[in-house]
Amino acid sequence: MKNESVQEYFGSRVFNDRVMKDRLPKDVYKALHKTIDEGMHLQMDLANVLAEAMKNWAVENGATHFTHWFQPMTGVTAEKHDSFISPEPGGGVIMEFSGKELVKGEPDASSFPSGGLRATFEARGYTDWDPTSYAFIKDNTLCIPTAFCSYSGEALDKKTPLLRSMQALDKQSMRILKLFGNTDARRVITTVGPEQEYFLIDLEMYKKRPDLIYTGRTLFGSRPPRGQEMEDHYFGQIKPRVKEFMADLDRELWKLGVYVKTEHNEVAPAQHELATIYSTTNIATDHNQLTMELLKTVANRHGMACLLHEKPFAGVNGSGKHNNWSLSTDTGENLLEPGATPSKNARFLLFLTAVVRAVDEYQGLLRLSVASAGNDHRLGANEAPPAIMSVFIGEELEGVLRSIEEGTDYHEEKNRLMSIGATVLPHIPADKTDRNRTSPFAFTGNKFEFRSVGSEDSIAGCNIILNTIVAEILSEYADILEKAEDFDATMSALVRDEVRRHKRIIFNGNGYSEDWVREAEGRGLLNLKSTPEALDQFSVKKNREVFIKNGVYSESEISARQEILFENYYKTINIEAQTLLMMTRRNIFGAAVKYEKELLDMLLSKKELGMEDEAGIKRLEKMSFLKKSLSDGIDALERVLAEEGGIQSARELAFYHLVKIVPAMERLRNAVDEMERIIPLDFWPYPTYGQILYSVR
Repeated sequence: MKNESVQEYFGSRVFNDRVMKDRLPKDVYKALHKTIDEGMHLQMDLANVLAEAMKNWAVENGATHFTHWFQPMTGVTAEKHDSFISPEPGGGVIMEFSGKELVKGEPDASSFPSGGLRATFEARGYTDWDPTSYAFIKDNTLCIPTAFCSYSGEALDKKTPLLRSMQALDKQSMRILKLFGNTDARRVITTVGPEQEYFLIDLEMYKKRPDLIYTGRTLFGSRPPRGQEMEDHYFGQIKPRVKEFMADLDRELWKLGVYVKTEHNEVAPAQHELATIYSTTNIATDHNQLTMELLKTVANRHGMACLLHEKPFAGVNGSGKHNNWSLSTDTGENLLEPGATPSKNARFLLFLTAVVRAVDEYQGLLRLSVASAGNDHRLGANEAPPAIMSVFIGEELEGVLRSIEEGTDYHEEKNRLMSIGATVLPHIPADKTDRNRTSPFAFTGNKFEFRSVGSEDSIAGCNIILNTIVAEILSEYADILEKAEDFDATMSALVRDEVRRHKRIIFNGNGYSEDWVREAEGRGLLNLKSTPEALDQFSVKKNREVFIKNGVYSESEISARQEILFENYYKTINIEAQTLLMMTRRNIFGAAVKYEKELLDMLLSKKELGMEDEAGIKRLEKMSFLKKSLSDGIDALERVLAEEGGIQSARELAFYHLVKIVPAMERLRNAVDEMERIIPLDFWPYPTYGQILYSVR
């Protein structure tokens, strides 16, 4: 049997447009597209026809069950499987799937996070089919992407507000386009191409570290002699075992229609990255959730564990997820494309200015969108953007905006060719500006790259906020320009005034430097270093109003999400603290006692022989000191954990964990790490960083 080409099997597990066009009656196919393109509701009789075609296709491809696949506030996806079978007289079965089953599901909502929107005893929740995202087959189950809401209609998921935010941005962008005379476009969509970083370690090593199993990161570990200092892993040769995994992952993702394109080694040992081609934000979000799931399952198949935590190992780079965001019309125009002469591209400058102002005006919300206990370890380290939000636009665009502010002409630099010096090498065109990897929000040609997103995060959160705040600014611009008697003059004045007011958020320098922290403070920019501080931004009046005005969240939905995120934070820290205590009490303290006894026995033996061992005495003294530090650290962490019992509110618990428990964990960790450096490997109960990071050969 010949091997299938990628073109043959790409999207083979997806009920995509090609399949629908082939299997649906023309009127149903057109009605479905009208639903997708114009936001119309699909009539139930058409839903029945669509469901039958979808079921037949799924069964032909080996599916026996279906599920409404949704994204609750847990951070992962959820599924409840039902088989297609229905009883038939005589003891047989038939395969059935109705329009009602396609459109609506009723999973139990009581056990999903609701932030107070639902009482525990109120179980009813609904899943609602999202026709803009294709159904697909995974593990012989037809997965139907859906929204998830409560009995009273509040959103309990991440898809619903994402779709609302896309709708808000579409509405306001179209108002602007009409002012520029664009009559061809019917809608504006946001597109995203996420880059996903991850670690691969040997599965057997993973199984020996309870902290990796329970928390996703190592809670202790001394740095190995060699980490990422030589920088030779970055873009280096991919190891055969990893290459086989990547090839297998590509096949699985391509079958599901995920446009995964780029893969390479990252900076840290055992760290890698993959990137996908741009898709509509809704679909890109679905695809990224599938990608994270398959990274883990395919890795297991290859005897490896995939770590998606933002900081699985201290002392080496953590993992992020770069959210490449842009705006396009349904006719294919990129609204963030500057063109050959950006200074003369008025429409581009207006959209650029809107994004710059949105980041400045709502910098707290943008920081909130990437807040998590895991990402707190990464933001601000010399591997990721700082917790301070700023916008990089490059020298050319900064010059354009400066000339607008000052009312002077800007002379465009013509495209230049770079000569590298060796005559055999061709001249290559130089980009007009360099890249800035230290910027959290960088303009990179015709898109913005939001680099602060955590590797384990759903990209729904940051895109909900990004879409909403840009929609709000475009709404204000449209209100002004629609009333203008002289459109060109009003628009020029608007852009000039906005640049003056919001230029503080533009920074093209080194975001890692301490000088920038001081300069940002002088500019009045926020520096929200921890998740609890960032989550308080949900309580700021203007931040709540922007969601409500644009129909993205209701007042109760905002409060619910704030409550859920506070809970997620303190529960995460609590699980880490309990795991650290378990590992230190059970095994590490025992290893310390055993090694101390070994040293003591050795000294006593030498003493009986009349031998002095000053080095051995010093080592024993240090071991005794570290054992005491370890014991004190365990007691201190147990004490602060016990003292949290009287705290009731999620916010207070989050700040208590930040202020009391995190420092206690750090002190205990320091004692463990110091102990690991002197205890021989045959006494140490867990794999070390060196063993783990270099376990995949």
